[in-house]
Amino acid sequence: MLENEQNVNDEPQAAEPQEELSPKERRRRVRAARTGEPRQQRSIEERAQERAEERRRKARHRRAYRQRMRERRRSGAAGAGAPAPEAPPAAPKTTGRAKARQGVVVSDRADKTITVRVDMVRQHRMYGKVLRTSSTLRVHDERNEANVGDTVRVMESRPISRTKRWRLVEVMERAR
Repeated sequence: MLENEQNVNDEPQAAEPQEELSPKERRRRVRAARTGEPRQQRSIEERAQERAEERRRKARHRRAYRQRMRERRRSGAAGAGAPAPEAPPAAPKTTGRAKARQGVVVSDRADKTITVRVDMVRQHRMYGKVLRTSSTLRVHDERNEANVGDTVRVMESRPISRTKRWRLVEVMERAR
């Protein structure tokens, strides 16, 4: 009879739902249950020495990683082991050459002015993801020859108005 009473008492406990704890509370209870020995107290000098050793270890790791990256870049740029061609020295900035861009006309409402959208595609320096960006330029169109949707070539020029710094060179492709 005593055994039956114990079984009856055990069943309600098993059927009783476990209390739902948040992850934070669960972590707190796990930490509280730990019975680890506290670390031995260290002097300021000992702590500074440990910190310096850790910094030296990380610096060695960083140097090795950067060296590997440099070698990987060199081998990738050189292709099949051929030495990379030397780039000619850059021309001095004072000579200046007007920039040229190609874009699509998005507006031709204003007289002798068109708005051109220039799309740019480049890779992110670090991650290599292809980034697509666009910018709009106000372009001087003396003869009003470009219409919305046309593909045009524009060239940098002296300031023509407060926002216009470009001039139309040619209409490459007409819109359909």
